Amino acid sequence: MLSTVPAFAAQTAASPLALSGIARRAPGPRDIAIDILYCGVCHSDLHTARGEWPGITFPAVPGHEIVGRVAKIGASVTAFAVGDTVAVGCMVDSCQACPNCAAGLEQYCDTEVTFTYNSPDHKRPGSVTLGGYSKAIVVDERFVLRVPKALNLAAAAPLLCAGITTWSPLKHWGIGPGKKVGIVGLGGLGHMGVKFGRALGATTVLFTTSQGKVADGLKLGADTVVISSDEAAVAKHVNSFDLIIDTVSAPHNLDAYTQLLKRDGTLCLVGAPATPHPSPMIWNLLLKRRNIAGSAIGGIKETQEMLDFCGTHGIVSEVEMIKIQDINAAYERMLKGDVKYRFVIDMASL
Repeated sequence: MLSTVPAFAAQTAASPLALSGIARRAPGPRDIAIDILYCGVCHSDLHTARGEWPGITFPAVPGHEIVGRVAKIGASVTAFAVGDTVAVGCMVDSCQACPNCAAGLEQYCDTEVTFTYNSPDHKRPGSVTLGGYSKAIVVDERFVLRVPKALNLAAAAPLLCAGITTWSPLKHWGIGPGKKVGIVGLGGLGHMGVKFGRALGATTVLFTTSQGKVADGLKLGADTVVISSDEAAVAKHVNSFDLIIDTVSAPHNLDAYTQLLKRDGTLCLVGAPATPHPSPMIWNLLLKRRNIAGSAIGGIKETQEMLDFCGTHGIVSEVEMIKIQDINAAYERMLKGDVKYRFVIDMASL
């Protein structure tokens, strides 16, 4: 049985997001029905709503930084109860059988990961998943997370994408005391990378093109802020980084950063530009055995670990609250970099 809930949807790539009714399934035995309280606004939402990535199905309902309250649970659910404060990130299903799923890395599922929006919805064959710009959502309990009580709920929402996207590579490459990490770009992802780098005890350096973000970078926890166009300032860091996380979602020259890595250092790309980066120079990689890698969000286990770490250390995103009716204007502001550093929709406005 299906129910209809209000949501904001893009009917085509050229149409603005607008109020619509969408279908949600009734909770099955292992499902949790969630009343959505807050939903963060990710650049991926904009790419999807405007058809900028291949394979977008319309109408599309974005939103994968979801915080809400449990409204109903299936008969077999034991880990959650009605009234619990919970979160849903970028995934709502995976095969649960492949080696990657068994390792708690569902985002790399060998069969098919089901993303929170615009994925084939195997719970409702023939349809696609619809995201968090809506009043409610129904999710398999295995993809539902607990939100620590200490966290501001609105400011915690972006942790479900911006947070885990930077946390996962920091943990994978062992960043902590005695390590040096660079963060390229101070946006939704970058500001979380700076906060996490500092909290993990690493020397943290922010690279930004904007002089106006220097003070913010230092306030957020960077030990040093470098203007990317200042060649002399950049040169001071050659051969010194264990890891650089590049959050920029526009094509740019990667050589400027590969030369800054130590031997065996890694430049990890987490930004997803619509067109490719220029091909990097091979000698920067060969002569120091440096790596260029990618990283996608994080598994459910490590996402919960990240949320718990944030609860212990009082870490949340820097957010600007908006009403759902202002989402199209927020997209335009996001394109201009006019947000510090993540929009979050107050779903009470719906």
